[in-house]
Amino acid sequence: MKNIIAAALVILPLAAQAGDVTGLWQTAPNEEGKYLQVQIAACADNSAQICGVITAGFGGASQDNNGKPIIWGMQRKSEDFWNRGNVWAPDSDKTYRANLTLEGDQLVVQGCVAGIFCRSSVWTRAQ
Repeated sequence: MKNIIAAALVILPLAAQAGDVTGLWQTAPNEEGKYLQVQIAACADNSAQICGVITAGFGGASQDNNGKPIIWGMQRKSEDFWNRGNVWAPDSDKTYRANLTLEGDQLVVQGCVAGIFCRSSVWTRAQ
């Protein structure tokens, strides 16, 4: 019985995190090794949507983008998938329609133009 209770105490927190995209994320480094940290949480103006704000730049990334929104208006479609939002690409200063797919401690961020031309980036949950 003690083993069952101990196992439940370990498994329950993991189950609660399934599908939880909120928290601090690290973007994939660009060709120059620059990357950002992004805080993802419910949007201030609509708690049913997910938004992300740049909190820091590393590897020589400019700190000028700190505090700027990078993801907004993401709507949960399923446990591990959000869509119908936008992502801002600081490297090109362009905004794209976006999808987010949570895969464990990785977040696949896909931005598309006209739903045809897409690029993806894999972000890692910051520890």
